[in-house]
Amino acid sequence: MSFVTRIGGLIEAFRPADGPPPQNLGAFFRWCLNGSWPMLWVAGVISAIAGAMEVVSALLLGWVIDAALTSGADVFFSKNFWLLFGFIGFYLILRPLAFAASAASNSIIVGPNVLPLVLSRLHRWTLGQAVTFFDNDFAGRIAQKQMQAARAVTDVATEVINTVAFALASVIGSVVFLFSVDYRAALALAVWLVGYVFTIRFFMPRVRVNSAARASARAMVTGQVVDTITNIKTVKLFAHSAFEDQVALKAMQVFRDRSLEFGQISTMFRLALMTLSGTLPVLLIGGTLWLWSHGMTTAGAIAASGAIAMRIAQMSGWVSFTLMSIYTSIGEVEDGMRTLSIPHTLADAPDAISLPRVKGEVKFQDVSFAYGRKRGGVENINLTIRAGEKLGIVGASGAGKSTLVSLLLRLYDTEKGAVLIDGQDVRTVTQESLRRQIGMVTQETAMFNRSARDNIKYGRPDADEAAVIDATRAAEAHEFIEHMIDHNDRKGYDAYLGERGVKLSGGQRQRIALARTFLKDAPILVLDEATSALDSEVEAAIQETLGKVMEGKTVLAIAHRLSTIAAMDRIVVLDNGRIVEEGSHDALLAMNGLYARYWNRQSGGFIGSEEAAE
Repeated sequence: MSFVTRIGGLIEAFRPADGPPPQNLGAFFRWCLNGSWPMLWVAGVISAIAGAMEVVSALLLGWVIDAALTSGADVFFSKNFWLLFGFIGFYLILRPLAFAASAASNSIIVGPNVLPLVLSRLHRWTLGQAVTFFDNDFAGRIAQKQMQAARAVTDVATEVINTVAFALASVIGSVVFLFSVDYRAALALAVWLVGYVFTIRFFMPRVRVNSAARASARAMVTGQVVDTITNIKTVKLFAHSAFEDQVALKAMQVFRDRSLEFGQISTMFRLALMTLSGTLPVLLIGGTLWLWSHGMTTAGAIAASGAIAMRIAQMSGWVSFTLMSIYTSIGEVEDGMRTLSIPHTLADAPDAISLPRVKGEVKFQDVSFAYGRKRGGVENINLTIRAGEKLGIVGASGAGKSTLVSLLLRLYDTEKGAVLIDGQDVRTVTQESLRRQIGMVTQETAMFNRSARDNIKYGRPDADEAAVIDATRAAEAHEFIEHMIDHNDRKGYDAYLGERGVKLSGGQRQRIALARTFLKDAPILVLDEATSALDSEVEAAIQETLGKVMEGKTVLAIAHRLSTIAAMDRIVVLDNGRIVEEGSHDALLAMNGLYARYWNRQSGGFIGSEEAAE
């Protein structure tokens, strides 16, 4: 292991956070950086040592000048050998090593580790949010906030170490040196520092507010642009490029306005600070010249004071720029914190257990859920699905079919009643262990921009190649996957599918989704229009496979095409969130009720749109 690798591992870059992120700025910073504090302090001390070198440089310069003035030219080198030796050693060895150590602490120990530390914590917390969190925001905006906040926290940490600690050590050392020259010179520097701090305190809160507003506007631009690009086919099909351009331009205009406001305050800040910086050389050099003219100090002290004055004046501009950057980053952290640190609305119970593999009995017990509204969803649902039973669920759009499935998966918590699996309330088990028991194929299939193999193995990441191919053959997907090739010439199972699987047809996406679910082999299987995107020939081939896959599993099948669920053990009919009919296909037809009306009205096997309107 190399030296760089060893010191680069002094901060554990992916250490999990302790608890949820706080919503107080200071506590949020501590939460983000927890685990890295010892090395941050070490890096700060090293930076302070490097800063103190600036004062030592001026001090050595003064000593050399005084030695030159008090020694004759013929004996200067011989008389001041050790002073010159120390001068050379300081500049060629000690000072370079101090600055190299400071650079290493920032660029090897802190920078590369703090960013992934913070980003991994924010991303992990965001992944735990309920689906409503993502439904209510832009995907691009959420991603932007994560990167923005992580980068800003990292920038604050590195800049405080690299600049603030360095500058403080330089200023403190300068005050000590000036006291050794004359207390009045030290007092002049102290008065200047008061003015400097006052200027900082006046401008920095304004910079912070404007920075937060600019960051929020920037994230909105990103969210808007990503939203448009994500739906680019819809944009083109409806010929709305000009409309989307105007929507993006409106967001960009807001960002431009916030940027102009930020630019105005930052320009005023720089002007005030640079004017103040110019007064320091006048005070210190003029003051020490006056002292020298009265025989109260040496020429070396003038040179040293001048070097310190010029260095601090230059440093004040650098520090002010860095402080503005720090406050800008703090504003961005605040903006990200408001979005990302909100508590989870759907969390595991503190004593939640891991659900072992279940037999598959599902029970909805007096269940009501209306998404927080007075109407909609489901109401007073009492339904028991025996382990291994195949249940069809029928109803018009909005009848509550998908709501039942969402409650089973615990994407939402019931407002009344309970959902039980093998007698276990789903709220008492961990969400991850619950969803491992349920395989699901939906009408709107979700694909990652990864290889076909990775998308299929998402059902069971530890599956071997043979199991993957068996699942794809069962889903009638093996043949078309073998002939795939992407833009980077990756072929077959290695070919990438594009964002959301855009390189595939709807039927191909659905077959990969089926293969993924077959591979998962969960004891409960949910089919939500699982074959709706398939042509009749492929569907007929898959139906036989589905029959085999469903053996021994509890199945909930939702379909508008009633012919696909006619062979289910039992069918329930939902209407306005309630179960209105229940029985086998033949028994429901004999009732001559709502199911029979659906069956009779179907043209091509679908529930008619007029029924959905009713």
